[in-house]
Order: sequence, then structure tokens, then C-alpha cells
Amino acid sequence: PAQYVASLPADRRQVIKKLRTCIRRGLPKGFKETMSYGMIGYVVPLSLYPSGYHCKKDTPLPFINLASQKQYVAVYHMGIYASDELMSWFTQEYAALDIGKLDMGKSCIRFRKPECVPYDLIEALASKMTPAGWIELYESATGRGGS
Repeated sequence: PAQYVASLPADRRQVIKKLRTCIRRGLPKGFKETMSYGMIGYVVPLSLYPSGYHCKKDTPLPFINLASQKQYVAVYHMGIYASDELMSWFTQEYAALDIGKLDMGKSCIRFRKPECVPYDLIEALASKMTPAGWIELYESATGRGGS
């Protein structure tokens, strides 16, 4: 992850560094920072969830990814896609900040302007789900049983 951050242009590097700090500060114990899918990833390690991601038993269960894309910085949060309650909370909190329209896909939150990144809200979002909670939600959403 540090090499990824260092490779970014200065303006993006600052945003990613701040987001990385917020996410790491907010995440409950048990998640692990790694590189996954070419991005900084926060995963449930195989030591906690040996079933892995989908049919890939050797791939830790992804939770949050952070990336500098061509036109924006992205936070990918798998839990927000799987939980209507979490999605509702996030969209309401974002709207209350009055920093512009939320640019969001299913699990991707896009930030095109560095000055509009709600760091405190991203930290709060990261704190909303434990590894055990994410595993339970993931298994419920996918119909998968545990290990």
C-alpha cells in the first residue's frame, strides 16, 4: 500500500493518504490492509474467514478498497452495497454535509474534487461493521455458509 500511495501524483497522493488514515482509524479490529485488485484493500483475512471470496478459497473476503482512478478517487465499500440500512445512513449523512451531489455506483463512492471528500464521514462509514458482521451479511447476501 505504501508503494501504491508513493506512485500517485501529489494531489491524488494527499487525498489517498488522508482517506487511508481515516479508514484505518475507523475500521474495527480484525480487518487487514493489503493490496487487492490493484488497489489498497481492507479484507477479512483467511485466518478469520477460511472460505475466502466466492469460489476463490485463497482470496480474502474484500470489504473496502481505495483507489486513484483516471478521473476520480474511489472508495469501494462492499458492505454499503449489501446493507440497505447502511446505504440509507450514508446517503442521509452525506446529504446533510451539503457538499454537492453524491456520485455513487453500487459499491463505489467517487470523489472528483479533493476539497469535497468527507473524511470524517468515510471514517465513520468504515467503523460501522465488524469483520464478523461483514461475514454474516456476506453469507446472507450470497447464500453461502461459513467455513
